[in-house]
Amino acid sequence: MAGRKTVADRLAEALGAVLGTSELPVRLRGWDGSIAGPAGAPVVAVRSRRALRRMLWSPGQLGIGRAYVAGEIDMEDDVFATFTALRTDGRLAQGGPPSQPTWRDRLALLGTALRLGAIGPEPAPPAEEAPLGTGHRHSRARDAAAISHHYDVSNDFYSLVLGPSMVYSCAVWATPDTGLDAAQEAKLDLVCRKLGLAPGSRLLDVGCGWGSMAIHAAQRYGAEVVGITLSEEQARMARKRVAEAGLTDRVDIRVQDYRAVEDEPFDAISSIGMAEHVGRAQMPEYVAQLTRLLRPGGRLLNHAINWNAGTSTWNPDTFIARYVFPDGELLGLGETVGLLESREMEVLDVEALRQHYALTLRAWVQRLEENWDAAVAATSEGRARVWRLYMAASALTFESGEMGVNQVLLQKTGGAQPPLRRTAWT
Repeated sequence: MAGRKTVADRLAEALGAVLGTSELPVRLRGWDGSIAGPAGAPVVAVRSRRALRRMLWSPGQLGIGRAYVAGEIDMEDDVFATFTALRTDGRLAQGGPPSQPTWRDRLALLGTALRLGAIGPEPAPPAEEAPLGTGHRHSRARDAAAISHHYDVSNDFYSLVLGPSMVYSCAVWATPDTGLDAAQEAKLDLVCRKLGLAPGSRLLDVGCGWGSMAIHAAQRYGAEVVGITLSEEQARMARKRVAEAGLTDRVDIRVQDYRAVEDEPFDAISSIGMAEHVGRAQMPEYVAQLTRLLRPGGRLLNHAINWNAGTSTWNPDTFIARYVFPDGELLGLGETVGLLESREMEVLDVEALRQHYALTLRAWVQRLEENWDAAVAATSEGRARVWRLYMAASALTFESGEMGVNQVLLQKTGGAQPPLRRTAWT
C-alpha cells in the first residue's frame, strides 16, 4: 500500500527520539531489509526487535551500546564515519553525563516499539557488561575487581591490538606517519628523561601494565624498578617479559595496590594511565602516598586523561562505565594539577598530548580491524565489539577536544635544584 511505513521508517522514528533530532544522521536498514534515512549517509543495520527494546528500556548511549555489543545493531560502513555521524547529538557523548530524552521523546519511542512488536521485559545485558560494584567505591577489593574486568581480558587479545610494544597508553608521535611502535618507544623514553633516570635510580611504576615502562627504564637507563599492578594477567605476562629480557635482578613486578607500597624511598615514580582509576574522592590519598614514597628531590610523572568539557562526575549509566572502565573517573587538568602540587611537590612541566592520543587510538582500531577474527577467538565477539566501539568513539572525542591527556611532572622539595629549562628532557 502506497505510503505505508516500513520497519526502517519506524526505526528512523525511534532513533530520532533517542537522539532528539528529526534529521537522522545515518541510514537505517531494518531486519526486513527495508532502508530509510539520507542517501549517502553511513548505514546502520538493526537486526532484531530486541535492539529496539533495549533502547526503550535504556534510551541513549547505554541502550544503543548494549545492542551493538550483542550484535543486534551493526555498522555496514567505516566505524569512524558512522560514529562521527552519530555524535551529532550530546545524548551519545562519550565521557560526560549523557543528556536524557524528554517525556515526549520517550512516548514517541514507546509508540514505535508498540507498532513494531518490540514491547517486552528488559533484555539481560550482554555478558561483557561489568556488574555494578558492591561495597565502598574505590575500596581496595572493588578497585581490584574493576581492574580485573578491564585488563584480565586476554593477553593474546591485547597483543593483537597493542602490538609488540604492549603499551596501553597514549604514544608520542613525531609525525602522524611515525608508526605506533616507534611512537610508544618515544613515549617511554620521554618519561625516563623527564624523571631524570640514571644507572641505579630506583623507580616505582604505578600501574605497570605488561611491564614495558619497567623494562625500558632498566634496559636503557640502568634503573632498579618496582612495577605494581592489580591485574594478575598483566603481572604474569610482565614477569615473563622481564625474564626474557634478562632483567629479573633489576625489575620486580608485583600484584599490589599503590596504597600498600611501603619500601620507600624511590628516586622517581611513573604513573601512566593509572590515575583515571583512582577516583576524585581518593585523589588526595593517592597524592599523599606517592609524595611519601619519594625521596627529597625525587620526581613524579602523572600521565592521565583529563576531561576538557567542564567537570565530570562518575555516572554508572554510561557505556564507558558499564563496559570499559567501571568506577573510572576523569578530572579536569586544573583540578589534577591543583591536587598534585603542594609545598612539598613543585610542578616542573605540563605537556598536553591530546592529538597524540587520537593518533594512538586510531592505530589501535586499525590493528583490531586487521586482526578481527583472531581478536574474537582470543576473547569473544562481544568483547571485541566493546573495544572497537570505545576506542573509535574515544579517538573522535580527543580529536574534538572534549578530552585531553596530559603529563604533569613534579619534583619533591629538599633535593637538588631542577634544571633551569625543559631542554633537559626535550
